[in-house]
Amino acid sequence: MTRLQHLLHAALLASAVTAVPQKVDLGYASYVGAALENGLTQWMGMRYAAAPVGDLRFMPPQDPPHEDEPQQAVQPPLACLGTKRSVNDNTTSEDCLFINVMAPSSATPQSRLPVFFYIQGGGFNTNSDPNINATGIIDAADRDLVVVTINYRVGPYGFLTNGDEITPNNGLRDQRKALEWVQAHISKFGGNPDHVVVGGTSAGGASVIFHLTADNGTDRGLFHGAISQSGSFAATLTVQQSQYQYNQFATRLGCATADSLSCLRGKTAKQIQEKNYNIPLPGAAAAPLYQWLPVLDYDFITDYTYRALGEGKFIKVPTIFGDNNNGGTTFAPSNTSTLAASNEFLLNQYPTLTPAQLGELNEMYPNPNNTCPNLGCYWRQLSNAYQEVRYMCPALFANDVYSRRRRRRRQQGPPSWAYLWNVEDPKQMAEGKGVPHTVELEAIIGPEYAAKRAPESYLPGGINERASPVVQGYWTSFMRALDPNKYRAEGTAEWRPWGPRSSRSGGGGEARLVFGRGATTEMVGVDDDMKRRCEWWVRHGVEMML
Repeated sequence: MTRLQHLLHAALLASAVTAVPQKVDLGYASYVGAALENGLTQWMGMRYAAAPVGDLRFMPPQDPPHEDEPQQAVQPPLACLGTKRSVNDNTTSEDCLFINVMAPSSATPQSRLPVFFYIQGGGFNTNSDPNINATGIIDAADRDLVVVTINYRVGPYGFLTNGDEITPNNGLRDQRKALEWVQAHISKFGGNPDHVVVGGTSAGGASVIFHLTADNGTDRGLFHGAISQSGSFAATLTVQQSQYQYNQFATRLGCATADSLSCLRGKTAKQIQEKNYNIPLPGAAAAPLYQWLPVLDYDFITDYTYRALGEGKFIKVPTIFGDNNNGGTTFAPSNTSTLAASNEFLLNQYPTLTPAQLGELNEMYPNPNNTCPNLGCYWRQLSNAYQEVRYMCPALFANDVYSRRRRRRRQQGPPSWAYLWNVEDPKQMAEGKGVPHTVELEAIIGPEYAAKRAPESYLPGGINERASPVVQGYWTSFMRALDPNKYRAEGTAEWRPWGPRSSRSGGGGEARLVFGRGATTEMVGVDDDMKRRCEWWVRHGVEMML
């Protein structure tokens, strides 16, 4: 359908039905959104939970309050307060549990459009991509989609617990509360609560996996497909192991008292932010990149992720798991110049690694740089190890466990698709970053709509300008049909599910869809060396608390 035909079709739809009003009554409140000139309507900053302040600080999300007067929903809401963020950051607030919806203006409550629910990343310590503009995604879906985005609590606000009075994992509970909101209200915006795809990037991708494995894989009917982009596997402490974080946090805020929790709730957000920084994990020498993380509480998170997945304790829905080719370059310190420094960085992230295990890792990840002792000569060696333990191997393992279940069920289980984003931007390559962490998000949103500037080569006229429409074709096809192939862009490769290669099953073997420079697409098998390295990480995953 051409752009002109699309506009004419939209105009006919608008004249045939009554469009969703800008004002939507949710029962507890009514919100007035903004009809945009592009034929979409957005509602920004609707409360899906009560403000988590005062006595509700560190509490599970509560129902939003009733509002008698219509609420304006036309301005982007403030993001949640992040760890190590300035106390003067005027883009964040403790009052942050808001949800945004964008939908075609022609949609009605009877439209029952597919819904994409996006969870942003930020290492569970920040909201890294609040208020994304979903225009490009909805356009790529031929206006057959409703997109939902949320803020959720991070840092100590979302992941502090004391093992008694503070319920663990409130940041994840915020996300579940928002998914429940979608079930209750998305039809009023034209969405179908029976067709929700949950997706996320980095910590958002990890969140997707936590929701898949929550409560031993209990399906609450909150979503029906899942996309985990560059999902991050960090060390998961038990509630008891994380107690030191509460003790340290309360002490540095002057709350070493018999009623430390009341003291913490009495502090201002500014006072908390002044002391909101990371400290080392148990057994580590220095603070990890991200300290405040989900914990093993045997309630929401009932087991280590590798074991939960390996034992089949996950929700059985169609899935996509994948990563970028060089996901570690933005995290590994660029000045890493010795093998000892490389090992120390890994040990600070995963403090249960033993000297013998680090020795095995050093053999598996030889240094590709022969310029030592120059500054940073071990950067890429460390980057290679970190990207595989944190992102790439977990994604391949997730694909594998879904595929194994499907093979046992003789292809009756839901399929899983694997991808590798390897669209090389010349500038990023020249900087030594390769294809860095989460860069595929810029293409999925669309370079013209991405909040962060996309690589120059992704923009019109660049060598990778086709990257966005190509990946959008697969992604929105999955969002609409739970199959990335049905509406994929013309001329792109068939994306076969991960699993055995056979004409009967349509499986692609242990192969990923690789997005290459210029937006080429092809199915490529995973090489034996990577399989061997990933098998090592899987074998030691639980003892590393993954």
